[in-house]
This record gives sequence, C-alpha cells and structure tokens, in this order.
Amino acid sequence: MRKSLLAAAGVLSTAALVLAGCSSDSGGSDGPPTVVASTNVWGSVAAAVAGDKAQVTALYNNADGDPHEFEPSAADTATIADADILVFNGGHYDSYMEEAAANSDATAVDAFALLGGDEHAAEAEGEEHGSDGDHAGGDHSDGAHDHAHGDQNEHVFYDLPVVAQVADKVADALAEQDPGNAETYRANAEKFTTGIDGLRAKLTTIRQQHAGTEVAQTEPLAGYMLTEAGLVDIAPAGFTQAVEEGQSPAAADRAALQDILADRRAKVLIYNTQAVDPVTQAMLDVAGSAGVPVVKFTETLPDDVTDYVAWQNGQIDALTAALASGTR
Repeated sequence: MRKSLLAAAGVLSTAALVLAGCSSDSGGSDGPPTVVASTNVWGSVAAAVAGDKAQVTALYNNADGDPHEFEPSAADTATIADADILVFNGGHYDSYMEEAAANSDATAVDAFALLGGDEHAAEAEGEEHGSDGDHAGGDHSDGAHDHAHGDQNEHVFYDLPVVAQVADKVADALAEQDPGNAETYRANAEKFTTGIDGLRAKLTTIRQQHAGTEVAQTEPLAGYMLTEAGLVDIAPAGFTQAVEEGQSPAAADRAALQDILADRRAKVLIYNTQAVDPVTQAMLDVAGSAGVPVVKFTETLPDDVTDYVAWQNGQIDALTAALASGTR
C-alpha cells in the first residue's frame, strides 16, 4: 500500500525552497509574477528560471510520501486560483492541476503534453548519436518492461529533454507576464538547460560503457532516463504496474523479480523510496543478499536538496557507481 501523506506548501525564490503558507499574490496584482508548481521538482525548475524576479510556490514537498496520492487542501486550491502560471507534470500524475488549468486564465505549462512534440524530438535527437541500435533516442519505451501500464510513462521529470523544454516554457510565460525582466528569465533558462546538457552527457557516458545492460526497477520511475542511458529494465511489467497503482504484485510477478535479483540477471536495482511496501522491501532484501547494487531514486527532491540539476547529478552518479560495481 502507498503511504498516506500530509500536504505541504513551499515557496521557492532564487532557486531555494522555503517552507511557507499557501497564500500567494493575486494574479491581477502589481507585484511579481506568481508561479504555482505541483511538486518541488517542477517548482525547482521554475525557480531556476524565475530567480528573484518572481514568486514560485510548490504545493507538494514531502520527501517521504507519494506524490500520486496528494490531494490539495482548500488553501492549496486558493493558491492555484491566484497563480499567473501553473507548472505541473500532467499525464494524470497531478490531475488536480490539470483540472485547475483547464478552468483558469493562468498560463499552463504541462510537462507531459510536451512529449512527442517537434521540440521534444529535436531535443531528444542527440540521444541517437553513439547509441547501439534498439535504444535510439526519441523512442521512450524500454520494451515490455518500461511502463507500468499501457499508457505512456507519466514520470516525465526523468525525461531530461522535456525538463529543458519546461524551463523554456516557464521563461516564455514569465517574460509575457513581466516583459521588463524577460532577458533575465531567458538567460536563467539557458543556464538551466546547460546544466541539463551536463546531465545528458553523463548518460551518454553510461551508454558508451554499459549499453544493453539489464537492470530492474520496483516502479517505472526512471524509465526515460534509463532509455537514454542505453539500459534495459527487465523487471516484470505486472510487478511495476502493481506498485505504481498501490497494489500488491501477483505472486508470479513477485517470484519472477525475486529470481531476476537472486540470479543477478539485473546488474542494478533502482529502488523508489517513495513507493515502499512489504513486497518492495522484500525485493530490496533479496538484492542485498544477492549482492546486487541498489540505487535509491526519488519522486521529489530530498530534504537537503533544492536544485533539480544537483538532485539528478547525485542520482546519475550513484547509478554510474552501481553499474561499475555490478558489472565486474
């Protein structure tokens, strides 16, 4: 079962998260533009672009709970209603924001909606260079094992080209709201996307050294990133789907993943620390007993991290180290 959680709200300014109340300046005020993001992941992207020229509020900041289960409070709803710009994941990951955007005059930046567009194809084109065949960029499926269900993987905050596009869209939206600082917003977005380029360079290195290496996830969290890195997720789709949906995996799927780990077919286990139950814990124990390296990934920023690029740098470095030890 997924953990129950409490809503929290945070205000981001100059790329820093600060816990605060849920109220924000009205979109019709003469103050700085107001941006409301569904999670602190998207809030950190928006804050990197906004700098100190706009107010950014992230509604969900819990480093332990499950963002899928978040339900906004009345105060959160009021914050959303007052926003000039809404930044959210989309793909039914944060449906309340999708619904709010559909009934609001605020500018909506829907990350999931950017998948498959011309801009995303152009951003992802670099993934094809240096690839080994079936992992060409732009194809975001990891075969039968990537997505938890028939729909496209909604965890697009692990799709680095999409994240870069979100930064650009936020810069455009802020420039429209605040033309006097347009140059600053666009410069901030360019700096942010340079950081994304650095992350993608690290994934290219992983691809060059480990293309085709089999790994496993407890949930299809990092599917886009694994694809760009040339890795293959061999966890049973039924297992990851059940965890995604907060259900207990079928016995056959549990046994299949246990065998994959016990036999060390998967060289690394990517463990979502925000989708934990006794079954995933059991798989973690199997990996530990078998000597399979474990990399812990998250859906929101850890408590001590406020910067998206720093967050993903840490996770990619941990994955790189685990692959090096798991493939010896």
